Amino acid sequence: MDGKLSDASSPATPLHIALVTETYPPEVNGVALTLARLVTGLRQRSHDVQLIRPRQTKLEAPARGPGLTEVLTPGLPIPGYPGLRFGLPARRALHRLWSQNPPDIVHVATEGPLGAAAVSAARALNLPISSGFHTNFQAYSHHYRLGWLRGLVTRYMRRFHNRTDLTLVPTVEMARELAADGYRNVDVLARGVDTQLFSPRRRSQELRQSWGATENTLVVAYVGRLAPEKNLSLVTEAFDAIASRQPGARLLFVGDGPSLTFLRQRHRRHIFAGMRLGEELAAHYASADLFLFPSLTETFGNVVPEALASGLAVVAFDRAAAADLIEDGSNGRTVSADDRQAFVMAAVNLANDPARLATLRARASASVAPLTWECIHDCFAHKLSAVLTTQRAQSKSAVTQRRPSTPPACDRFCGGDPP
Repeated sequence: MDGKLSDASSPATPLHIALVTETYPPEVNGVALTLARLVTGLRQRSHDVQLIRPRQTKLEAPARGPGLTEVLTPGLPIPGYPGLRFGLPARRALHRLWSQNPPDIVHVATEGPLGAAAVSAARALNLPISSGFHTNFQAYSHHYRLGWLRGLVTRYMRRFHNRTDLTLVPTVEMARELAADGYRNVDVLARGVDTQLFSPRRRSQELRQSWGATENTLVVAYVGRLAPEKNLSLVTEAFDAIASRQPGARLLFVGDGPSLTFLRQRHRRHIFAGMRLGEELAAHYASADLFLFPSLTETFGNVVPEALASGLAVVAFDRAAAADLIEDGSNGRTVSADDRQAFVMAAVNLANDPARLATLRARASASVAPLTWECIHDCFAHKLSAVLTTQRAQSKSAVTQRRPSTPPACDRFCGGDPP
């Protein structure tokens, strides 16, 4: 293995990367879509990716292509989340696979049974391991009446990630929180936004008319999973306050999830567009005016940069992506975490100040223009290469004190201050 590592210090050196995940397209969620982007970016940079994930249908065959080999493992549906699965433990199979053809590095993107098995197999073979912290399971437990599990989940997650050589998180805030909670070797890898797809140019008067909106009608939007952990009652509370002053305003929900039936039954006059992808999704963003994002459970929140890129004025809590990307009062509004009254007032004040709303919308798209996926892909490849160099050059105890360096061009989104 030393022969391989001797050439791995440069991000330009092609690597053999095993990427393990329990969610991947055609599943639709932020983690799956982000990982698909990262795989594409690695392949474009001539790296070979061995993608290991649960089989999503009985007849599904593993994909093959330039720079990509899929390995499908057994999985089961996630209760309450139709269309999503978790992988069953496969330590022996992964140990056998990697013994025969060891990757340069294993990147474990999810912390379920398959992810845990991958970490164990990689450690047994002394393979470098990186991991991604994509989902705040500790925060989710409260919303599914599993608060009694919070301590157990927190300890499991910390132990899981501390068994890897590097944990990548999407924001500086999250890196600091995890470091304070005892996570070691945490670094930042933000998420990009496709500004060619998500753009104010996608605005459609025809689509607005289908919602019963004229050019002068205020359309308030929420895009994302319709689920308890998303704090959606605050969306409807803020909109009710807006509608009390602007009776013609419309509220648009884009997405699906376990809360959809309840929301439809309770709020029949609102617009429920269902799941939208690609250009349809981009048009729904751009055809709205004000974007409300009240979630407090996000590790990033891909919808925030997508909404900004689409030219929407965003109101969010000062957390996750909003904390990194929104300068309050300049390109959007942020308020202190969990201050419901401040959130509602920020939304109402913007809705009733057309000039300020227009100013924030005009600045929003340009503010995320530097957040390209190309930069994120370069950062990801660089950090994986840095783990290889670190493992070879230093002892494990020293590794836990070192944060991999970041290409200078990507410092803003993929480095940040040390936790």
